[in-house]
Amino acid sequence: MRDSVIQINLFTAVKDKAVDYIALVKLRLTMMVVFSAGMGYTIVSYQAMNWNDLLIILFSGFLITGSANGINQIIERKLDALMTRTKKRPLATGRIGLTEAVVITTLMGIVGAVLLGTYLNALSAIIATSSLIVYAFIYTPLKRITRLSVLAGAISGAAPPLIGYTAATGGFSELCGLLFLVQFVWQLPHFWAVAWMLDDDYKKAGFRLLPSLVGRGPESAKYIFGSTLLLIPINVYFIAANYVGYAVGTVLILVTLNFLYQAYRLLKTEDLTDARKLMFGSFYYLPLIQILLLIGILL
Repeated sequence: MRDSVIQINLFTAVKDKAVDYIALVKLRLTMMVVFSAGMGYTIVSYQAMNWNDLLIILFSGFLITGSANGINQIIERKLDALMTRTKKRPLATGRIGLTEAVVITTLMGIVGAVLLGTYLNALSAIIATSSLIVYAFIYTPLKRITRLSVLAGAISGAAPPLIGYTAATGGFSELCGLLFLVQFVWQLPHFWAVAWMLDDDYKKAGFRLLPSLVGRGPESAKYIFGSTLLLIPINVYFIAANYVGYAVGTVLILVTLNFLYQAYRLLKTEDLTDARKLMFGSFYYLPLIQILLLIGILL
């Protein structure tokens, strides 16, 4: 009986620690980033897919992104404790100690970069490491200083397709730049929709994340709509430059128009319900666009 109790307690402890590590690396966000890196690789190398290389990209991307997310929580652990959304995070509650988190996140970042540099190429490793640095050490502290922090966050957030693309090719191209541009512009309405939803909570920690000084309101809604509108000419260019045919291109435009309509609804109503719809719309917009681009290039 005593051995059974010990085994149950051990299992519970391991499970709880695993849950805390999942929260530390922000698993859902990390998997979105990993998906984009994988798509960047696949879009350019579909004719000569190396599955070992793809697995290295996915695993390295997971480690580096998880490291960046963990460092973000290390830096913001006291601020996280002030906000309803984040007060139960493992560092904010002390379930994971500071030293433990520093060791884990440092090892993850180093191992991820070394894997990319050793088995693929130095350029992809440099981009990945730079992305980590920008997110953790530039974007994170800027969140309390300036509304322009979104630009640093968008640069870091748009790096994954670059990492995948350069891992496959060792260089840049127009298509590589377009993949980066789509993800960079997408970051703006996505980021601001989340900030609109959580504005009251963010203010508890002194974060300035909406584009307007007053926070929610017509000015912020105009920025959100305007940034979403920029996605239209980018997707039109994919058609004009013959990256995709008219059939797939038409679907690209329709999907983008739907996303734009969600931003328009927020512009008209300034309502939390429409901000929530835009936020969830942004979650599926980017992977759907990337899948459509892959299909278009395959065809």
